[in-house]
Amino acid sequence: MKLRRILLVILLVGGFWFLTSHRPSDLDPGSGGSPWSPSQSSFWSHFSLFGAKSSSSPLQLTEAEAAPSYDTEEQNNIAVYKRVLPSVVNITSRTLVFNFFYGAVPQEGQGSGFILDRTGHVLTNYHVVAGANRGGIKVMLSNKKSYDASVVGTDKVHDLALLQIQAPNLEPVTLADSGGLSVGQKVYAIGNPFGLSGTMTRGIISSIRSIRGAEGAPIEDAIQTDAAINPGNSGGPLLNSRGEVIGINTMIASNGADQSSGIGFAIPINTAKAVLADLTRYGRVKRPSLGIVDYPIGPDLASQMGLAADSGVLVQKVLPGGAAERAGIRGGSQKAYLGNEPILLGGDLIVAVDGQEVTNSQDINALMDKHQAGDTVSVTIYRGRRQITLKLILGEALEANT
Repeated sequence: MKLRRILLVILLVGGFWFLTSHRPSDLDPGSGGSPWSPSQSSFWSHFSLFGAKSSSSPLQLTEAEAAPSYDTEEQNNIAVYKRVLPSVVNITSRTLVFNFFYGAVPQEGQGSGFILDRTGHVLTNYHVVAGANRGGIKVMLSNKKSYDASVVGTDKVHDLALLQIQAPNLEPVTLADSGGLSVGQKVYAIGNPFGLSGTMTRGIISSIRSIRGAEGAPIEDAIQTDAAINPGNSGGPLLNSRGEVIGINTMIASNGADQSSGIGFAIPINTAKAVLADLTRYGRVKRPSLGIVDYPIGPDLASQMGLAADSGVLVQKVLPGGAAERAGIRGGSQKAYLGNEPILLGGDLIVAVDGQEVTNSQDINALMDKHQAGDTVSVTIYRGRRQITLKLILGEALEANT
């Protein structure tokens, strides 16, 4: 038994020595060694002593015979990007603040914007340039050239700012009409998210809704989109499939993550159009106002109060010297409570402005965005059971615009 074991060990050791001391080429028939079958030769050509796999055949790649062709959607994406990119700018605002030891510390913020005309007007968000002081504002074009910018005017309520630069050969954007947008419509966003200039993302219009802006003011008909919008996109354009500006990217619903969650919002470009003339002329917005404090009325409240219409805005009071007071509109005089909320009854019920139905303050604000202070509008009211239409010259809202 011991002899068998010794012989087995000798055979194993001898076999291992034989295999490790003779290369396949030494044993290949073409090399003068012992003959090997093709399968054995293949075995040696693919495995080394340490099990590493190798190949004696050259690497062969399959390559396209021509440059890649783009489908229709890709062609449109590329065309929109090339057309609009020269009009999109990167905005850097520098602010000097004081630390705990009263030392001046520079802080820098970044955002986006777009060129409105060849004279160098640039539109962006107010919050992009808010607080800029001695550090100044820099605007960098797509060709990487930077220019100092001055602030022509700002509209804090609508989160808009109009800048001016002096630069040659500027390419302005084309502004669309944002009044007829539809959910599901394809959109593009171009800007500088996280400082990555010239970035384009795409998506659709997810909804059109009223939201509260950064300053708490309502933004009517804000465009909600799932196109990726991140810090640095603020102030950049939201585009339709033709590359026309339909909105100004302004904020995201980040749920605390400070990055895109698929819910971004843009100010409709029609809102910007309504204030650009004032920003250019006065450096601020002379916001039109009816000069009232109102309360929205729905069918249930209208029925409880015995009003002549199912909906509208009930005038709580008229502001002294305002447009409503001059036109003879009346506020309420009877104190009442809706739950714990005080309300004044007995005032006029406004149901339409310029023939367009109003049911809440948002409806009135949207109509005011289409006018300027000094414009004349017709206001339809119910005074008791009697319907009256009055002519009213819009006044200027008292909100401060910086």
